[in-house]
Amino acid sequence: MAPRFDLQAHSTHSDGVLSAEEVVTRAADAGVELLALSDHDTISGVAEAVETGKRVGVEVVPAVEISAVDDGAATARELHILGYRIDYTGPPMTARLEEFLADREKRTLRMRDALREVGFDLDEAEIEQRIAEGKPIGRPHLAGAVLRAPANAERLKEEDIDDVGSLIRGYLIEGKPAFRLRETPTVGQAVEAIHEAGGVAIWAHPFWDISDPGEVLESLQRFHDLGIDGVEAFYITHDEAQTRLLADRAAELGMLTTGSADFHGPENRQFGIEPNLGPISN
Repeated sequence: MAPRFDLQAHSTHSDGVLSAEEVVTRAADAGVELLALSDHDTISGVAEAVETGKRVGVEVVPAVEISAVDDGAATARELHILGYRIDYTGPPMTARLEEFLADREKRTLRMRDALREVGFDLDEAEIEQRIAEGKPIGRPHLAGAVLRAPANAERLKEEDIDDVGSLIRGYLIEGKPAFRLRETPTVGQAVEAIHEAGGVAIWAHPFWDISDPGEVLESLQRFHDLGIDGVEAFYITHDEAQTRLLADRAAELGMLTTGSADFHGPENRQFGIEPNLGPISN
């Protein structure tokens, strides 16, 4: 039986609300035995998480969540690739992430400009501070900047936008007016970078990004052909049919299956599942 785990958690090193130490401590309090700190395009919090895990009795898997462009789809789109058991101290991963993070920042700033173009003011104090500290910026930080600007209050109320999630859904996802696609890495490049760092590459939350089951299966086959190792079949918003579809197809392809609550803060739910973690749990 697999240990009780959450293989996707985020800290203030990317878009979570707790420090890496606090994330691990909360996981220990919740009875989690195996935890991955998988901040977006950065491994800056992993060492802190690993040390905290040793102290509180949680095995912390060194991990990262890389935003990647699926350039093999009919229309290019952004997906997330998780890397587990990576060497977070060696040059292969750190050098590649510096490159990926630079593109992430440029894309985020393009979305910032797009938010202004559609008429929003932004309180950019947090964004400027994170850039100065070398920390990633992403959509949650843009959403926070819009929500904090007093001039937007009436418009946000009229559009029924009252938190980060509703702002992102309204303006910052594919098909919405302020979304901008990043340029690099591709899915194949993300998988290659994870493998170069000795890690295992997993496609994160497929049905979060793609709604059509046939398209999900076609994408899974393409990523398998690119050398990806598995798929996050068990995810907090996947229903039973979606989960079974992914788990069954992964078994046919000899791929791993993982899962997570995608923890960003105390309000996220947690759950236990029976996956195929392979080397991730060793």
